Amino acid sequence: MRIISFSADGLREAAGKGLYEWLGEQDADFICIQDLRCSEYDLQDDKYFPRDYNGYFFDDVDGKANGVAIYCRKLPKAIMTGLGFAEFDMEGRYIQADYQDVSVACLLAPAAPAGDGAALARKEQFFELYGHHLQKVRNKRRQFIICGNWQIAPSAIDVADTESASGQPGFLGEERQWMDELLANGYADAFREINSDGDEFTWWPDGDRDGPGWRTDLQIISEGLRFKVEHGAINKTQHFSSHAPLIMDYDLEV
Repeated sequence: MRIISFSADGLREAAGKGLYEWLGEQDADFICIQDLRCSEYDLQDDKYFPRDYNGYFFDDVDGKANGVAIYCRKLPKAIMTGLGFAEFDMEGRYIQADYQDVSVACLLAPAAPAGDGAALARKEQFFELYGHHLQKVRNKRRQFIICGNWQIAPSAIDVADTESASGQPGFLGEERQWMDELLANGYADAFREINSDGDEFTWWPDGDRDGPGWRTDLQIISEGLRFKVEHGAINKTQHFSSHAPLIMDYDLEV
């Protein structure tokens, strides 16, 4: 089973750079896209609804920011939007496709620009709520694959320049501690299960692939899927946004 996750910086802009043509060549079972910056209603072209997929969208209340989408080759048993967090669910941050034993989710975590204390407080609030949610669903009789722009680089190996990143939102000590605790309590970072290289980045803040990169686009999986990870790659040759697509293959069927 192949899952592609990608943060678009605007879906229509990424589509204009050839995103859907490239996706059509990847033979993915799921495509999870974050940061659409438009509503489903804005997507009038057929290319946004590939015939081999069932496409589902969850928009920001204004349809102009955030937004997530998931394309499923096999029809899901159910689609869930939001996480039950009143403060965040109107922002179009989470959509989940449920199957018999597995759920595949698409997540866009809140960003916190440097120096914006209010945004950082909201981000911390989101992750506090989400951490409780993840520990709660860990006890369900199903496995989870949560694809998304988590807005956190988990460790020093995931940023090119730790000195400049230090003290920046996305690489704060408390954020990495949150991720460490998650990965020590029932979850795993799928890409790091099969790749420990230090130059594997998915996001370049200034959009320059020759500049310092971060790995903030992750597929976090339930502990029970740890040995189901077969292959993983970050496609750095494509320039659809400031993020690169993450492609993961699993020995799994839904």
